Amino acid sequence: MTELAAKYDVLVIGAGGAGMTAALQAEELGAQVAVLEKEDQVGGNTSRASSGMNAAETMVQLDHGVIDSMANFYWETMKGGGRLNDPQLLNFFVHHANLAIDWLTQHGMPLTGLTITGGMSRQRTHRPSSTAPVGGYLVKGLRQQLAEHGIPVFTKTKVTALSSKLVAGRHFVDGVTVQTAAGERQIQASVVVLATGGFGANAALISRLRPDLAGYATTNQEGAQGDGLKLGEMVGAASRDLSWIQVHPTVQQDGPHAYLIAEAVRGEGAILVNAAGRRFVNELTTRRVVSNAITALPEHSAYLIFDAGVRSRARAIDFYDQVGLVETAAKPGDLAKKIGLPAARVEKTVDHWNQQVAADRDQDFGRQSLAHALTQAPYYAIHVAPAVHYTMGGLHIDPQTRVLDANGNVIAGLLAAGEVTGGLHGNNRIGGNSIAETVVFGRQAGIQAVKDLRK
Repeated sequence: MTELAAKYDVLVIGAGGAGMTAALQAEELGAQVAVLEKEDQVGGNTSRASSGMNAAETMVQLDHGVIDSMANFYWETMKGGGRLNDPQLLNFFVHHANLAIDWLTQHGMPLTGLTITGGMSRQRTHRPSSTAPVGGYLVKGLRQQLAEHGIPVFTKTKVTALSSKLVAGRHFVDGVTVQTAAGERQIQASVVVLATGGFGANAALISRLRPDLAGYATTNQEGAQGDGLKLGEMVGAASRDLSWIQVHPTVQQDGPHAYLIAEAVRGEGAILVNAAGRRFVNELTTRRVVSNAITALPEHSAYLIFDAGVRSRARAIDFYDQVGLVETAAKPGDLAKKIGLPAARVEKTVDHWNQQVAADRDQDFGRQSLAHALTQAPYYAIHVAPAVHYTMGGLHIDPQTRVLDANGNVIAGLLAAGEVTGGLHGNNRIGGNSIAETVVFGRQAGIQAVKDLRK
């Protein structure tokens, strides 16, 4: 078993998508790298990602006959974020996402399938050809790559502090303090990469920042406590946009666990109906708008209704069914009776939807993606309600992933990537952009780390 050394070129804190990507990229450029993960397994919130990874002007899109542009990708993301996105971060992100798709392909993780998510006008959400959830697919592939490259990953190893030197009043990070089963240790590093994820599971912090979200369920894994924010603050790092916390509209939370129902289910044709059996919103507008529409209903919840065709195009539904989240029946009316909705009204809603699909126009709510009618038995329903999902705020970085202090100065030796950072998404993240963020900025952190080593 590999022992934790006293010194590394690059230490990556967090073994989610961003951290493992950063570690792999840095090692390929010649750095001695180690990954430290406080949990007993790798993956973080990346393991729970389901829809896909956004990118524009890719060969995959052309193979599917989809003509897209980076300009559209940029402006639709900017619009979805309330025009509050950091323009420099967004520009870098959009123009490097297609390169990230290529990089994954080169490393044995091709994303050759396409779907669409809310707020997008084109199929630019890349996913495995099997339509399997993208997160588990990438975590498995990245973990395998790290093993093949001999990059050690130390689990159950929590970083409790960053060490730094003060020169002319500014911090220069040069290592970390870690807590392991054997006790506390100091590890030196020329560059530290924070990839610790967000704080979506920190109920106390969320309640303080957003009292209106107190008591909400969360889709986050338990480790998403905001550790990177605390570590950064120790060395003077600035944070931004912390109150911008995303609520995901479609989360099944009737049991002891909350399960996010992938946006791809709606992207592939599912509709949302209220307790009266009627549609009430454009299912593929931004998450903020859909969440608010559900919360505004008297019942504060809704049902996703879809057919066998949708299920065949969104294989994550197999898992939802396996864990008991899905109701099914041969006809829409029978399904409605099973879930306590008015049968005649649900039948009319499905028929009306199918007519609008045939006419290629949603005259009720203006939904743009109308490719699939709901005509293939059996039919399915999943009960959903909004839950805390993603934290748009985090450490202030520049497009090179360098962490900045309150005066906008670079903190030497400290980089950050993924949900621990803020600025990219504005006040609302578009589905498919988080996985893209982890790979785009994870790669950049690995590249920047080696660039700093070579100075």
